[in-house]
Amino acid sequence: MTGTGSGTPLRVALVGYGLAGSLFHAPLIAATEGLALDTVVTTNPDRQQQARDEFPDVRIAATADELWPRADELDLIVIASPNKTHVPIATAALRAGLPVVVDKPIAGTAAEARELAALAEERGLLLSVFQNRRWDNDFLTLRKLIADGELGDVQRFESRFERWRPQLKGGWRESGDPAEIGGLLYDLGSHLVDQALVLFGPAATVYAESDARRPGAETDDDTFIAITHASGVRSHLYVSATTAQLGPRFRTLGSKAGYVKYGLDPQESALRDGERPVAGGEKDWGVEPEELWGRIGSGESPLTGGGTPVPSVPGTYPAYYAAVAAAVRGTGENPVTALEAAAALDVLEAARRSARENVTVTL
Repeated sequence: MTGTGSGTPLRVALVGYGLAGSLFHAPLIAATEGLALDTVVTTNPDRQQQARDEFPDVRIAATADELWPRADELDLIVIASPNKTHVPIATAALRAGLPVVVDKPIAGTAAEARELAALAEERGLLLSVFQNRRWDNDFLTLRKLIADGELGDVQRFESRFERWRPQLKGGWRESGDPAEIGGLLYDLGSHLVDQALVLFGPAATVYAESDARRPGAETDDDTFIAITHASGVRSHLYVSATTAQLGPRFRTLGSKAGYVKYGLDPQESALRDGERPVAGGEKDWGVEPEELWGRIGSGESPLTGGGTPVPSVPGTYPAYYAAVAAAVRGTGENPVTALEAAAALDVLEAARRSARENVTVTL
């Protein structure tokens, strides 16, 4: 690790070039000033060729183990491989003396996340977790409304990642093998729990209902989580692949007003459509059209035009990697710490236990 001077781009090795690696991490790394995608790690020949086509100067490795003998040629490891590989690859990278970004969930258990955090602290290295939904436009907008006091004291927070996908797609994300760390609770639920904790602080109690509803489903595809925060706020989180009528992304109720927002942040859709942010920023990236803005009001229904439109703060996924680059150089803070991710895993583990035993879990 030698390229951390302010004028030298940090050389990044990206482990995994599936959906997360190719669609999210690689474009965001490429759009970040001060980062350079040096190596892509994938065993899949088609994905190796895809990486070469998209980044002609990139080096290709078949396994992460090929990286450690040349650790001095790299400055950052980004892990976007299947969930079960996160802990062993992150451990190896930290032991090789390299800062690490891990896609969510960082691990299968909070204990494993804290062990990784301790190793990173012992080695004096960055360990950051890719919780990109903190940079969604709707979340940034809601966070601003709360900070500005527009809602008053928040009492109840509803958050949804709902989809209508009645047929299974296959793959490790739908595997019932616990070692795969699959299921929607740990996938999309990681985002919802993280956002709730950022907004309203630590969880005091957790109650959950979780089902595998689709024919042949081996793991959860429809889950509800109720969190009572130590602050007194109650968060109701819904994550489902079996929702025939989609609810609002956010419904937040306070002592002065409520905020309701439908639809999803536009950045993922833009990335899927082949659009890319550019280094140095782009004024239209993450901007949402006015007809999709959420609404704030009191005693009114947004479904019938009640309330006042709230301009959406533009989404800024590239800001995550800009913060990572600054943290590696020692000029900024870690944007998402492993201990924050461990706190979210405490809630996810409690939710799994609650659903299994039909109990409310106190943390």
